[in-house]
Order: sequence, then C-alpha cells, then structure tokens
Amino acid sequence: MSGPHSSSGELKRGLKNRHIQLIALGGAIGTGLFLGSAGVLKSAGPSMILGYAICGFIAFMIMRQLGEMIVE
Repeated sequence: MSGPHSSSGELKRGLKNRHIQLIALGGAIGTGLFLGSAGVLKSAGPSMILGYAICGFIAFMIMRQLGEMIVE
C-alpha cells in the first residue's frame, strides 16, 4: 500500500482538480458566513465573547475525546 510519501521521503502531490475546487468553494462559503453574520454579532454585544468562549471550550473537549478514542 502506498502512502502519502514517495520513495525519496518527500510528500506526493495528490490533489486533483476536484479537490482544489471544493477547497475554494468551502473558503468562499466560510467567508460569506462570517461576513453575513457580522451584523448580528455587532447587535449581540459583549455577551458574544462569553458565548464564543463556551462553544470553543465545548469544541476543544470534544476534540480531546475524539483524540483519546484514536490513540491505542
């Protein structure tokens, strides 16, 4: 089975045109979501910092738990 490394130890360039297009599409959608929600975030006020901190902490804990499941 061949991995992402070539025989010389360097990484292989394996992205196809489809992958690059989907990465660009995801970036465009993500930017639109951030810019579109700016007005709502502006009207929410300082409580958004607390909301982002709580959601970030929850996401961090979920990622730690997923990492624990992967490690043997």
